[in-house]
Amino acid sequence: QDVPPVEFALKDIRLALALVGVSIAPPAVPAGTVCQERRVFPAECRGLRSTYRGRITADISWSVNDVPQGTIKQPLGYVPIMVKSKLCNLCGFSPQDLMQHHEEEEEMGGYFIINGLEKVIRMLIMPRRNFPLAVTRHKWKSRGPGFTEYGLLMHCVKDEHTAINMNLHYLENGCVMVNFIFRKELFFLPLGFALKALVNFPDYQIFEELVKGREEDTFYVNCVTEMMRAVVDAGCLTQQNVLDYLGKSFRVKLNLPEWYSNEQAADFILSNCICIHLTNRTEKFYLLCMMTQKLYAFAKGECMEDNPDSLMNHEVLTPGQLFLMFLKERLETWLQSVRFVLEKRAEKTDINLNTDSLVKAFSLAPDFTKPFEYLLATGNLRSKTGLGMLQDSGLCVVGDKLNFIRYLSHFRCIHRGAAFSQMRTTTVRKLLPESWGFLCPVDTPDGEPCGLMNHMTALCEIVTEMVPVTDIPPLLCSLGVTPIDAAPIQPYSECYRVVLDGSMVGWVEQELAPEIAQTLRRFKITQEKRFPARAEVVLIPMTGKPSLYPGLFIFTNPCRMVRPVRNLSHGKNEWIGTLEQIFMNVATLESEVVPGVTTHQELFPHSILSVVANLIPFSDHNQSPRNMYQCQMGKQTMGFPVYNYRDRSDNKLYHLHTPQSPLVRPSMYDYYGMDSYPVGTNSIVAVISYSGYDMEDAMIVNKSSWQRGFAYGSVIKVESIDLSLKASRAGDNLVFGIRPSDPNVGEKLDADGLPFVGSILQPGDPFYSFMNLNTGETFTVYYPSKEVGIVDNVRLCSNDRGTGKFKKACITVRVPRNPTIGDKFASRHGQKGILSQLWPVEDMPFTENGMVPDILFNPHGFPSRMTIGMLIESMAGKSAALHGVSYDATPFTFTEKKCALKYFGETLASAGYNYFGTEKMYSGISGVELEAEIFVGVVYYQRLRHMVSDKFQVRTTGPRDAVTNQPVKGRNVEGGIRFGEMERDALLAHGTSFLLQDRLFNCSDGSVAYVCTSCGSMASPVLEKLSHSSVTSNRRYSCSICSEVDAIEVVPVPQVFRYFVAELAAMNIKTKLSVE
Repeated sequence: QDVPPVEFALKDIRLALALVGVSIAPPAVPAGTVCQERRVFPAECRGLRSTYRGRITADISWSVNDVPQGTIKQPLGYVPIMVKSKLCNLCGFSPQDLMQHHEEEEEMGGYFIINGLEKVIRMLIMPRRNFPLAVTRHKWKSRGPGFTEYGLLMHCVKDEHTAINMNLHYLENGCVMVNFIFRKELFFLPLGFALKALVNFPDYQIFEELVKGREEDTFYVNCVTEMMRAVVDAGCLTQQNVLDYLGKSFRVKLNLPEWYSNEQAADFILSNCICIHLTNRTEKFYLLCMMTQKLYAFAKGECMEDNPDSLMNHEVLTPGQLFLMFLKERLETWLQSVRFVLEKRAEKTDINLNTDSLVKAFSLAPDFTKPFEYLLATGNLRSKTGLGMLQDSGLCVVGDKLNFIRYLSHFRCIHRGAAFSQMRTTTVRKLLPESWGFLCPVDTPDGEPCGLMNHMTALCEIVTEMVPVTDIPPLLCSLGVTPIDAAPIQPYSECYRVVLDGSMVGWVEQELAPEIAQTLRRFKITQEKRFPARAEVVLIPMTGKPSLYPGLFIFTNPCRMVRPVRNLSHGKNEWIGTLEQIFMNVATLESEVVPGVTTHQELFPHSILSVVANLIPFSDHNQSPRNMYQCQMGKQTMGFPVYNYRDRSDNKLYHLHTPQSPLVRPSMYDYYGMDSYPVGTNSIVAVISYSGYDMEDAMIVNKSSWQRGFAYGSVIKVESIDLSLKASRAGDNLVFGIRPSDPNVGEKLDADGLPFVGSILQPGDPFYSFMNLNTGETFTVYYPSKEVGIVDNVRLCSNDRGTGKFKKACITVRVPRNPTIGDKFASRHGQKGILSQLWPVEDMPFTENGMVPDILFNPHGFPSRMTIGMLIESMAGKSAALHGVSYDATPFTFTEKKCALKYFGETLASAGYNYFGTEKMYSGISGVELEAEIFVGVVYYQRLRHMVSDKFQVRTTGPRDAVTNQPVKGRNVEGGIRFGEMERDALLAHGTSFLLQDRLFNCSDGSVAYVCTSCGSMASPVLEKLSHSSVTSNRRYSCSICSEVDAIEVVPVPQVFRYFVAELAAMNIKTKLSVE
């Protein structure tokens, strides 16, 4: 019903096409496929590198000259299906069923599979729907003569999430201009015409509605009078005149049927461009009246500007809503494309309209498959309307499973938008107080997307359901709200407007408004009167000074962020929203509650942190940037991401073979079951400066611990092979296989041309082999990596129809990665460092009881970083190991009165250890007792994915650029290492400046050039022509400009300089060199 029908004329016939039903089927193989199970499951799509999609079918009704002709069922193509959605074949599966279908036991879903990759649609921050925002934009002055910087923004959204942006502009003459965007074009409409077209009210009644509450404001009354007079001066005395005037003015841009009257064209504008979230024209009229008064109050300084960057004016666009909006637009586009097909055929020949001809036209229209796959594969939106969004790129990301923390954060991440990353202003990145409890203050990147990519707090949720609101207006009237078409007892200037989801429903007296707000809040908590539990009740009071525009606003629509707090008066939890929170008094701790003032209390002090930030132990004792670093490094940690890695088809997976459960953990660690996917190792850490190898955040690792599997891991790579892409000629029949006569290949590969499971692959070994059945040729592909790999799994895949030879294969190779010098490690407090040396155990310091630490950490890493939480964790971990328990490291648990040092010091003392966590240690080299007592404890360390084996780059000779003759860049193409300005400065500072000649010239693009010393040209010397008298005569260089022979000198110059001179000469610029 929300997709408008398409009506057009084919010669003397009026044809109408309308969608009466659309259905999407669960993923299944096509009919007639050779298979045992018709259902398609996500694991199969990952292995086949295909898309997990379902068939979409539409029921199209058609009529000729308004006479219904019937309904046609037409398949439109395929659309991607979200994993674990209601249409997914995994929906309702038990953990055992999921494992049988090669999924994780606790598979969450929420992503799409496109070409074998898991794609996640980002959640985007959008302006709060159906709520007018008063803002200042200086660029609005350039929209036309008389425009000012003052205006109102409104993001109007229908129930089915179709959106349009509408503005109200304040002009210098006091008039108001309505501005809206339709099909990416900007349109303007004077407010008086819009109001007159919406309702069939007399001019005086329209005037009264506009001036309600501002009857004494002479300036405003005169402005309203002028706007009404402008309508009369245009000859529009009645609503009929205005509709005819608007239809005549706009219809050229609307692409409507020719037989539509001007009134119908105007109705189209009013329904699809003006306050589209409302269907009743009278409701639109009252809303525009309220917006007009707010605009004038803002322009006169009576109302403060709304901050468009504040979270209280934001909502979240969820993946399902973006998918629905795009689906609706594609349906409209498909109907229009059918129209173009029919019109084109009608131009060439007479068309006989019947079911067969329409079905043929439907088949010629583009299907749905490619647009949806393009959106999810690239993240770029191709839309004719823009869908009311501020960006069309960066909408999707790959949901990589580097570890479970990173995977989980994809679904808690909220992005402001790619358009804001290019802005020079920093206001959009600031952490404002309104985001308290909704956005995590530390879980944001520290680079370019800082402040733009945020994460929701652990308790924050997004309202997704649409609740009926038909019972709310009668409920408000029963509480004392005056209906919109009645007059309150008090003057309008002493009353609040009552607005429900962007629709003005009445007035309420100033004294009665707080009581009604509290009553609605009670209904929300106790679920009386069927009032929505996640509704937002906001009373913006009159303050007598410039502040937010007053009124009683009620929001029940989806996409809002809400979070639970404790309502002290009722003793129950209440869901509050972002705009609602700023008018509440919420205490964090019980000691902060002030009787009669404090209304709510946080459920937990750490509820302001995200899921990832809540995993940091004792984070309240750390410097805030360190917590930010850990939030990012926690997502880069080698861990245990999946259990079914043998069935996965990810390009690369990191697997930690010896993970452990942390001895010191916050409460959220157990709440989210993070022990199922551990990411680190409990390490004995001694804080000591033992050698020069531990400077600048480097750390020394006990070689004995390393030999026993400390932080041992592997990288799992999957090579996907599709023989259909390797055919050089059409008709080539390629299959996997080997030539029996080749013994070298036969030793490494099986008869099917694929490697043996468990075989060890050395660099240059045969990887797989295939043959052309038409020509008998055999092709062998060799193992491309420079590292030794082990074949873990080999899978053969057929095509989608289950016919023909197996032409796809997935080879899973495991590359062992023992920690090496240069690999990156980090604690859970942002203390990152590299492995600088593997120290023999006999040279490591040891304690009195013979304990040898795993890691030596330099004490100079603590003062500047101020990570006191790591010191506390070290003491707590040591105590936990001694007592055989795990300690709670939830932040804000300890205070100055209940000190963490005292608590864990006493537990250490009770076990017979030093109160402060220090111990006597002995030098492993000399055996002498160290003079200072060393701080020793247990810290949970993480191994990061940044490894030397992936990044080291060295070469002597290799490929060069064909133009500049310089070494190419890039590790994958065996490129050179960039020697830049900082490296040059380092050589100069070392006093080895002559090495610059070798580095920057001899080892780069050194060459020789011929230069004429007479004219200074490097482009003019040419080789003399060969003499006919003697073939053996010596050929010399001469200048083609001054004809000098003896003036030619050989000069060493970089090749890129010769290229630069040639480019300048091509632009008729002469380069003259001074050669001595």
